[in-house]
Amino acid sequence: MRAADESALSPVGAIGRVTVPIPEGGPGEVLVAVRGGSEAYTAWSRTSIDRDERVVVVDSVSARSVMVERLPA
Repeated sequence: MRAADESALSPVGAIGRVTVPIPEGGPGEVLVAVRGGSEAYTAWSRTSIDRDERVVVVDSVSARSVMVERLPA
């Protein structure tokens, strides 16, 4: 059996939606489409992001925490 490709496990580059607003300097939550489903992650951002805004994951802080940026329109 082959080891899983680590890039397939990473949420970096995935698109998500903010479910708990992300304040500047504090955590919120995003629902991200990964591995054939959706998973919730604690999310951090350099700027505040409101609920229901679409974001892209730019970095993985830990297994359940990510850095996001607002998805360009």
